[in-house]
Amino acid sequence: MQSWSDVAIPSVPGQGPPLRLFDTADRAVRPVTPGDTATMYVCGITPYDATHLGHAATYLTFDLVNRIWRDAGHDVHYVQNVTDVDDPLFERAERDGEDWVVLGMRETALFREDMEALRVLPPRDYIGAVESVNEVVELVEKLVASGAAYIVDDAEYPDVYFRTDATEQFGYESGYDHDTMMRFFAERGGDPERPGKRDPLDALLWRAQRPGEPAWPSPFGDGRPGWHIECAAIALNRIGSGFDVQGGGSDLIFPHHEYSAAHAEAVTGDRRFARHYVHTGMIGLDGEKMSKSRGNLVFVSKMRGEGIDSAAIRLGLLSGHYRVDRPWTNEVLEAAQARLALWRQAAALPSAASAEDTIARLRQHLADDLDTPKALDALDGWATFAVERGGDDAAAPGLFADAVDALLGVNLR
Repeated sequence: MQSWSDVAIPSVPGQGPPLRLFDTADRAVRPVTPGDTATMYVCGITPYDATHLGHAATYLTFDLVNRIWRDAGHDVHYVQNVTDVDDPLFERAERDGEDWVVLGMRETALFREDMEALRVLPPRDYIGAVESVNEVVELVEKLVASGAAYIVDDAEYPDVYFRTDATEQFGYESGYDHDTMMRFFAERGGDPERPGKRDPLDALLWRAQRPGEPAWPSPFGDGRPGWHIECAAIALNRIGSGFDVQGGGSDLIFPHHEYSAAHAEAVTGDRRFARHYVHTGMIGLDGEKMSKSRGNLVFVSKMRGEGIDSAAIRLGLLSGHYRVDRPWTNEVLEAAQARLALWRQAAALPSAASAEDTIARLRQHLADDLDTPKALDALDGWATFAVERGGDDAAAPGLFADAVDALLGVNLR
């Protein structure tokens, strides 16, 4: 699948401290220690609607991780999927009377445009579920052969399910108790009431074809992939087990990331699918989480169409800490627009105060679990001083702009 255009990253002298991130599985902030090539998998969209600010906040978070790694001299192998075959896509297509394939292609194209406008660095591998079906079939075969999965005894719909007890460590990533797992499993795409399952928490690996649904051939019969197995297969075949960061929104902690990890671990025998599990908070509007059911989504494409600078959208989303559930308000946007204007004014000065110490603080704050509020405050201080008093370091404005571009993805020129 086609990704979006790459973004040139300025080179900034110096280097920051090693990156530390909160790991959901360990419930602590700890160092991220990649090799020469840092590896990251971030779960992508199900393309049945446009990119909203909750999506954007997640991908901006992991764009910062990407930029920090690159600033530290790492090559980055970043993988992202697109769940372009799934129930929500079919439901939206049926509601609107259009082909689900056309809907998915259109919304994926719009997502790419939004990411490019927000200056998000593209993944090296951008893989759709449809194009990875053969990989999923192969992985499901291995799980069935090992006894980690079974076929439901249902003559009409012989679905394939993963045994929740197939790995001893199941549940380590989320840390949730059984009741919490059951609640989230039912709310987030699971089917605990499905007859024939050995355990209500067993997760679907392969869905046998139903009337009107697309299907692909497999040894278990025609059907299509389950949700979690898609990400396990794509990640294993691109960056392998034990990659550095698995990322997504906090709503993916369970069941999606718990199961995708368990699927992979049941095949590889590894203790951990990813070395770090990193999750972002939710973006709300009027005191509620943005969601399709509430009808309170704010779309990036609509904001761009209204003439709002994408850099201001980016700064508005970075003004809160990535792990915190936070609101999007007119005040957040207005503050971001004022900040952007100040920074651009400072960056355009013929001379200004030295920026080296400020850039060091920027790197330090970002390395400390992506503390963007403190990072933005440090840059505000330099920009305010530069505008109010100026200075005699003619290279400082260019250095300031390069650092903001390289590390925060905001173009001041």
